[in-house]
Amino acid sequence: MADKAVGTFGRVVGWPAAVKAYVQELQTEMRRVTWPSWKQVRATTGVVVACVFAFAAYFYVVDLVIQTAVNRVIKMFAG
Repeated sequence: MADKAVGTFGRVVGWPAAVKAYVQELQTEMRRVTWPSWKQVRATTGVVVACVFAFAAYFYVVDLVIQTAVNRVIKMFAG
């Protein structure tokens, strides 16, 4: 039990050093990143927005078809 307490205390004491190492590694990796140009960002954003609207329209139509089918089945059995 005492060994577990020492181990936990050791992790708590070593925490600031671990955070510092993590931040340094993060900064190093961020320097290596190849960032897209502004033109590429605009183009891919346009594609994403267009896809969102296309999927929204598709799901709207599918929802209408399913809703109509379910309503017809309900009307057929209800009346």
